[in-house]
Amino acid sequence: MGSYKYVEKTFQNEYKARDEILKRRVSEWREGAAVERVRHPTNIARARKLGYKAKEGVIIARVKVEKGLRKRIKPRGGRKPSKSGRFFALVKSLQSIAEERAARRFSNCEVLNSYYVGEDGQYKFFETILLDRSHPAIMNDPQYANIINHMGRAYRGLTSSGIKHRGMRMKGFGTRINRPSVRSSQRHIVRV
Repeated sequence: MGSYKYVEKTFQNEYKARDEILKRRVSEWREGAAVERVRHPTNIARARKLGYKAKEGVIIARVKVEKGLRKRIKPRGGRKPSKSGRFFALVKSLQSIAEERAARRFSNCEVLNSYYVGEDGQYKFFETILLDRSHPAIMNDPQYANIINHMGRAYRGLTSSGIKHRGMRMKGFGTRINRPSVRSSQRHIVRV
């Protein structure tokens, strides 16, 4: 078993047991800014799985997102009782929101991916992997070259958490599959 497997197991055990180290980390993060740059990933094994490399031009940002449903402003005028709810669940996940906030904060970077690092009663914390578009080390890397050409990946749902809320991982009833219709395929048949 490789060393990253042991790192993964250690993190899983910390989350399950609510370890003191994790509690101390989360309390420090709670006092910090909503989006802040981090020197090294907290969970190196997870970051490496999602495409992180310890090289120039690759940035890690920790994002703090408030948990719970979103509250809608109460309308001043009247409204139907059936439509006058205050709390609504978002279609987007908190992880997608975290990616968008990181992309907004670091506007010269492109979001590669993100992963969960912890939570408390009020906030969830995610670490986002960002790539500097104009850095030569990123532009010349074949793994990252195609990714930095996709402008606004976080906003268009092209990261792994975005693909989930777009419904691209489901199979079966309710999914959209772009298949050419029978009529359109028959139009292109040339008979001699």
